[in-house]
Amino acid sequence: MTDKLVIALAQMTQSVGDLAANADAMLQWRERAREADLIVFPELQLIGYPPEDLVLKPALVERANQELDRLAQATADGGPAMLVGTVVASQGVLFNVVALLENGAVTAIRQKRELPNYGTFDEKRLFAPGPLPAPIDFKGVKIGVPICEDIWFPFVTAHLRAEGAELLISPNGSPFEIDKDDRRINAVAGTRVRETGLPLIYINRVGGQDELAFDGASFVMGADLSIAHQLPDWEEALVLTQWEKWDGQWICMPGERHALDERPADIYNAMTIALRDYVDRNRFPGVVLGLSGGIDSALSAAVAVDALGADRVWCVMMPSRFTSQHSLDDAVECARLLGVRYDVIPIEAGTAAFDAMLGDVFAERQRDLTEENIQSRIRGVLLMALSNKFGHMLLTTGNKSEMSVGYATIYGDMAGGYSVLKDAYKTTVFDLSRWRNANVPSLGEGVGPAGPVMPERVITKPPSAELRDDQKDEDSLPPYDLLDPILYGLVEEELSVEQLVARGFDRDMVARIERLLYVAEYKRRQSPPGVKLGIRNFGRDRRYPITNAFRTL
Repeated sequence: MTDKLVIALAQMTQSVGDLAANADAMLQWRERAREADLIVFPELQLIGYPPEDLVLKPALVERANQELDRLAQATADGGPAMLVGTVVASQGVLFNVVALLENGAVTAIRQKRELPNYGTFDEKRLFAPGPLPAPIDFKGVKIGVPICEDIWFPFVTAHLRAEGAELLISPNGSPFEIDKDDRRINAVAGTRVRETGLPLIYINRVGGQDELAFDGASFVMGADLSIAHQLPDWEEALVLTQWEKWDGQWICMPGERHALDERPADIYNAMTIALRDYVDRNRFPGVVLGLSGGIDSALSAAVAVDALGADRVWCVMMPSRFTSQHSLDDAVECARLLGVRYDVIPIEAGTAAFDAMLGDVFAERQRDLTEENIQSRIRGVLLMALSNKFGHMLLTTGNKSEMSVGYATIYGDMAGGYSVLKDAYKTTVFDLSRWRNANVPSLGEGVGPAGPVMPERVITKPPSAELRDDQKDEDSLPPYDLLDPILYGLVEEELSVEQLVARGFDRDMVARIERLLYVAEYKRRQSPPGVKLGIRNFGRDRRYPITNAFRTL
């Protein structure tokens, strides 16, 4: 039995479904950790997380077995053992597991017990729960391996402690949410360590996967609740942790403790990494977006440049007769500050053509929202044409406040392939824009500009869609500093109208916003994916029926 261990933490990205590439990457990282006894990887590192229904394909499970055997055979060289997350099938059901690979073989497998089935997770649909796990014996040391959700429940770690576990290693696929670092470290890890008296290794993945951003931020917590190692957020990292057994207790020698992003830097980096990996892994040459001179498109363009570089971002101004001179000037200045390609395609010829085509049918009707929406849809058609012709993905620029109340045009400004603002309320957009004008995000350092990315006027002027003369958002909506708290209560907190009235909001206003929220559901179902930032994004987190007569007032 050893009294010293070197455990390598591999905080890695992964590509869902690219099993050979994931396995190759693990072997490369293992070579970098030759001095370690054991290298541990995040949850489902071999197949990627979350795999969704892809994991139901028998061919994927078969290939996972083949790649796991290849990894196991590599450990015959006497180098580090590997703790690998993968999927296995047994008696017709699937399990989310970790496998210990050493001496050329798979020597232990442990199944995930607690399967999350809320928010972004659907694991009960895909996997069967395993039994309460026994510790893994490694070099005479009993290691408990609670997988991700397992550490959110006291009885799993309590069982491991009762079975003789001496330390805990928890592989995770934990996506970013605002304020989640505190919940992971204090509310979850700290509570389990305090209950069991065992030190804990928490290893998490990094990178974007569709609507999710994974922030890493892995750590080692001692039995005394001290943080021995804190890995960075948003970056891949390999750390060799030194462990010694003193008076029957495993102690991790102190190492680097990286500072984690505070708000809103964390939100901005979540947007950046999600967009970067979505564009790159789907093999788009870059993105194209409409740059209106407003704050939403300016912030979206800045995130795109920080994610991809200015040479892969194409901005297009599409003015109408309602476009103000300051919007034209601000769009030009945004493009200059960001260093992107910038083109101007006026839409007046298109609107005139639609007026002519629809003239006879609309002859007895006054101009109204219909003509406003036609302008937005013309812009959507133009941007999709550029996307089709040149291959760039169309980046949409609508925010969560607009998407909540339907203040967006279906098949118009909602058309596109991805949205970095989909889960960002308008007040968050203002905060992020001010922050980015004064800071360079860690993920954008050396990619995007070091100075301001938009003129100050873009942040300070009243928001407007500019689809009619002298239009302002507040003509149709409450001020955003009033609207957003109402929406947060209705969406994130699931409060009733009366509960929000008790907080001091006007009853008629809240009832109107609730009605708009529900009737816009059909639009949101047809919107592009976008990165999850808060606790209830429109997409995987919040699944409301489109046809829905319920109201709380």
